Amino acid sequence: MVRPGLSFMTISIEELWNMPEPALLGAYHSARRQFVEQKFARDTQRARLEWLRAKMFIGNSGGVTERKMAVDVSEELARKGQEVREMTRELDLVKVDVDVIAMVIRLRGVSAAASVQGEEPGENDPEREGA
Repeated sequence: MVRPGLSFMTISIEELWNMPEPALLGAYHSARRQFVEQKFARDTQRARLEWLRAKMFIGNSGGVTERKMAVDVSEELARKGQEVREMTRELDLVKVDVDVIAMVIRLRGVSAAASVQGEEPGENDPEREGA
């Protein structure tokens, strides 16, 4: 499911290679901005989901096992968990775009390549365990 307003890379690598430096750097910064915005949205949704799980756990009666089972079988929480997984997939696609553009910048030796050598998006993402 691609959310409205999201645009995944439609530019071929050949077009990126032949793009003027300012346009290439603009594409890189635009892709980075999109990555950061989507990561923030995904992390916000993940935190809300954890809050709902904790709220449901505390709100239920019974022992710990019964409470955990009630949280695990909740259709609403399962649906929200699926939405977070879909957001993670979309985020990974944007990260690929950022990585491809950064690779082209490095290979072309663009003068501002030093700014690209910073932290790459997703390197320290705790969600990489397979959400």
